Amino acid sequence: MGRDWQLGPAVKRLASAGGAILYDASRAGNFEEAWFDAEWWRGRDALDGSAPGRGSTLFLRGERRDLALRHYLRGGLPARFLRDRYVWTGEDETRPFAEWALTHHLHRAGLPVPAPVAARYRRQGILYTGDIITERLVGTRSLAMLVGLGALSLSVWVDIGRCIGRFHVKGVCHADLNAHNILLTDEGEVSLIDFDRCALRPPGLWEDSNLVRLRRSLEKLTERLPRERFDEPDWQSLLDGYLAERRPALGSLSGDVSG
Repeated sequence: MGRDWQLGPAVKRLASAGGAILYDASRAGNFEEAWFDAEWWRGRDALDGSAPGRGSTLFLRGERRDLALRHYLRGGLPARFLRDRYVWTGEDETRPFAEWALTHHLHRAGLPVPAPVAARYRRQGILYTGDIITERLVGTRSLAMLVGLGALSLSVWVDIGRCIGRFHVKGVCHADLNAHNILLTDEGEVSLIDFDRCALRPPGLWEDSNLVRLRRSLEKLTERLPRERFDEPDWQSLLDGYLAERRPALGSLSGDVSG
């Protein structure tokens, strides 16, 4: 895969029409390419809704676990011309394979992310399309949904900050850290999803940029809602949790440098 980590013996690569597939045999021993076909699931009455957004993520009821199937779609101005097509620069650089490999690495490292199941690209000349299947985090709701329903306790905001801090300690730069990509359970467990275009980086200004992006997302979501849905004490609690998670790592790094 051209990465600095190993995917392990359970990860298989298959050639397919015009492209290739990666899948984890430990999670999808009965895998077949039809899993990327929404109509295949519909024919088995196994479609279970879709995620908010551009309508590219479908929820599936698999035999062994619930899944999420996402077709890669462009956003912004390029979507008007290319919609779901991307320029080919090599297999390792395809959106589905790159995201799958990073998510697999993060999951094996113990970070709260959905386990990746399969990824596929299909190439046509200098362009390709792609899909990814991950396990669905059942029993979770997005932060965007929760702030729309009511005010969250300050302890929840602290937990969200701690979760983000864990990722930053590991050098994970989330390319789209927003309220839709933060999931919570009723028990307060926090996870991150959607690692398209994400990367591992050394400490830097990108960490502040991630947080700024999240704050803008929350402000946009709540600008027409009652103030208690998201206000300064909430954000400060998130930062308190974030810094609490970061301090041990920063102290260790400082010790390493001075030593």
